[in-house]
Amino acid sequence: MVNPVAQPTPPLDLSTPRRLHVIGAAGPGMSAIALALAQMGHNVSGVDLRERQVLDRLRAAGVIVNIGHDRNHVVGCDAVTASSAIPDTLNELDEARKLGIPTLSRAGMLASMCAQAKSIAVAGTHGKTTSSSMLMLILAEAGLHPSFVIGGDVNDMGTGAQWTGGEWFVVEADESDGTHLELPLHGTIITNIDVDHLDLYGTIDGVEAAFDQYLAQIPGPKVVSADDERSRRVADRHGALTFGLTEHADVRAVDLVAEHGSFRFRIERDGRELAAIDLPLRGEHNVANATGAFTMAVEMGVDPEVAARALAKFGGVARRFDVRGVDGGATFVDDYAHIPTEIDAALRAARDSGDDWQRIVAVFQPNRYHRMAMMWRDYADCFEVADVVVLTDIYASGTTPIPGVTGKLVVNAVLDEHPDKRVVWLPRRDELIDYLARTVRAGDVCISMGCGDIASLPDEVLAARRGDA
Repeated sequence: MVNPVAQPTPPLDLSTPRRLHVIGAAGPGMSAIALALAQMGHNVSGVDLRERQVLDRLRAAGVIVNIGHDRNHVVGCDAVTASSAIPDTLNELDEARKLGIPTLSRAGMLASMCAQAKSIAVAGTHGKTTSSSMLMLILAEAGLHPSFVIGGDVNDMGTGAQWTGGEWFVVEADESDGTHLELPLHGTIITNIDVDHLDLYGTIDGVEAAFDQYLAQIPGPKVVSADDERSRRVADRHGALTFGLTEHADVRAVDLVAEHGSFRFRIERDGRELAAIDLPLRGEHNVANATGAFTMAVEMGVDPEVAARALAKFGGVARRFDVRGVDGGATFVDDYAHIPTEIDAALRAARDSGDDWQRIVAVFQPNRYHRMAMMWRDYADCFEVADVVVLTDIYASGTTPIPGVTGKLVVNAVLDEHPDKRVVWLPRRDELIDYLARTVRAGDVCISMGCGDIASLPDEVLAARRGDA
């Protein structure tokens, strides 16, 4: 077993009220930070380039919101925080440095928040947002009043962040920029270890090594998936409790039954039943997510029946198999899936859901030029269960275009391996909307996937079908 290492030291003491400024406050990650900081009792201001709906939520919490950057915004601040997408040369960051005001990354501010409670993080390549939402709601059902910062709005709460002042803090630990390595934590769930963010880690072995380092920093409960080989290896090295659907798991979901968009199953530990679960979600990946959250909650002292009751009421997370509407017998779904394993899981969730959909129409918007440059071949098999595959061009997400790297690479990858697959390449948004409005028919489920502006596509297609466009 690997010996534990020292916890990271948070860069800012948040135990007393501070004057704090959040740059990029309309983004999902930074808006959650700003909201929680305001609820902690700090004097918070935020800035973004344009007005967005989420900013009204921040104003309601007492955050002073500015539209457009200005050096004067940071005057009098104790610290300034910005996401990794914000250029270091931004005038507000430059002014903060000139005035000697500490500038923190989002990870640094999140680490400072983690130090103010017993923090439980959910890490892993996929399933973090859903799993952390489930854990938070189980703890709430148990009367523990957890604070949380999660990467998407929890449908049951209408928000992705809340600071309650309770003993526990549930946080999503993102590996994309190494945030997970900076957080001082009590315990963690690792949902899986898969290929992504190779621009930072170089290889999948580098990804595994980072999670190995991460787990070595955790002094409390360590709950790790047994459903993939790399997670099992890391778990074994650190003596972690494992969960999943595989027979290798210490805590295991068994006897799965899918029916009308939900799953019934039992959770066992060492062959002894802990609880029967009715989960109102599609997909075996969500059974695994629920099992991980359940396992951690029970390790924290929650009664298994309380955990089961909370999972039965789980309303899901925004952009996770989010049914946006039904028109003419066709169902339109939005999902955040953007790497191959996630796409495959979302499509299989539709196929095995018990909804009796006749065709699956998969629409995918690739994301980030460097990701596609390194991973486009990995998308060859992830659309296997789809009847029709519709591919768009790459959504940049702030990355710089690379010559020759377009969404057409994913088209080529799929057709090279599956030459008979019906694949449609529609790089223009107007053509994409028109095609889906005309061709999706009764009995179809159309699942649009990606982490860019594809999120609004179901609404645009539904409007076109209804003549509202």
